[in-house]
Order: sequence, then structure tokens, then C-alpha cells
Amino acid sequence: MADFNTMELMISIAARELENGASVGVGTGAPCAAAMLAQKTASPDLVIMFEAGGIRPRLPEMPISVGDSRTFYKASMAGSMGDAMEACSRGFVDYTFLGGAQIDIYGNLNSTVIGDHKKPKVRFPGSGGANDFASFCWKMMVMTPQNTKRFVEKLDFLTTPGWLEGGNSRMESGLPEGTGPYKIITDMAIMDFEPESKRMRVISIHPGHSFENVQENCGFQLLKAGHIEQTAPPTDEELRLLREEIDPYRYVIGR
Repeated sequence: MADFNTMELMISIAARELENGASVGVGTGAPCAAAMLAQKTASPDLVIMFEAGGIRPRLPEMPISVGDSRTFYKASMAGSMGDAMEACSRGFVDYTFLGGAQIDIYGNLNSTVIGDHKKPKVRFPGSGGANDFASFCWKMMVMTPQNTKRFVEKLDFLTTPGWLEGGNSRMESGLPEGTGPYKIITDMAIMDFEPESKRMRVISIHPGHSFENVQENCGFQLLKAGHIEQTAPPTDEELRLLREEIDPYRYVIGR
């Protein structure tokens, strides 16, 4: 098997989560690459949806934004942001991929500011459609590098709801029952959430890493699944598709 980098590994892992016939709301970059890889492997009937309104396109190549004309190529519907968000709120979207500058133990995300909101050290773009996707899609996934600055005990700002304060707090807040964070895919491990407490826990560790290594790069105490698997690396075919058909210019996967 050929060598691979961490981005290729994360994209391959994410693609395997998207079963055939499911629907997924994606942005550009790694989530889009994962959806395209899923379509070209085990999930040819995966329904891809973009925030700007492209629904079920057959992507000819990697788009550069959610409003890129390629996100409407051979689409079932060339709609609007309102159409995309309505589809989420009506329960039509199974998965979404999100990210942020910070994530906490319950999968809440910050993509707004670092520091005080009135006088921040850094100001980010904010929610965009992330709050809507996380609030109404059935399963939210996050793909992100892992370090203690990103995985924090307390967010500087809550942009996107995960399991809020854990337990039943998400449902009690009024968000639809059955929705919420599903899996976190990092460059070191895969995490899910313990069913009762909704705390983040490690379920699989990537080649070359250990649980101790994963914990050292996290700002809060991670739970451990009863059985922690070793993540399967990308196959030769997954790497070929990523490098030759999905992202030949290496915009996302890197060199």
C-alpha cells in the first residue's frame, strides 16, 4: 500500500461513514472530498447537498466554494439556501460535516471568536449555516486536526450546538430528539459520544498513535470505549481516486 498523509486518512474514514442512499450536507474542502469518495466507492447513490442550494449534483471535480457552479452540475435541484435549510429542518438530511476553531467535550463548536466577544483576539466568519445543519441534521460529524488549543474544556463562544451540557440537555433545549453529534474524526483518532453522559470517547486510534498520545493532545479528559479499534488505513483504490479523480491538484489532500 502506498504512503498516505493524515488528510487522506481522515477523508477516507469519513467516506466510509456515508452509507449508500443516505443524504449529507457538505461544505467545500475535506467534507466534499469525503462525499465524492463515498460516491465513487461504496455509496454511488449518496445524496450530496450544499448550503447554497445545490441538491444531488454529480460533481465533475472539486468545487472551490458552496456556491461554485460545479455544485449544481447535473443536480436534481438548483435551489437556494432557504431550500437547503428547509430540507434540514424537515428531517431530510442524514449527515453533516462541520468544523470550528474550538470543540468541547460535548461536541459544541466555536467558529465565532477567540477571546472576549467584544474585544476578541481573533474573529472568525461565524456560523454561516453551521448552526442550522447541527441543529436539524440527524448526525453531525467533525473532521479536524487535534491539539489542546482546538479541543478545549470551555469554548470562548458557543456557535454551534452539540450535546450542549451533556445528558438530556440538547433535547430539553427544544432541538429535535435523535439529532446531534455523531463522530469526531481527527488526525489521531475517531471519537464518538457515550450514550448517557454524551461525553466524547475514543473508539479507534490511527496507526502510529496511542491513547496516551491522543489524550495529551486534548484539553479535557477523554473517555475510552470498552474496545478501542485500530483505524484501517486508506486502500490503494481510495488513494488513487483521491489523487487522480477527486483532487488531482492536491488542493485539499496536500502533497
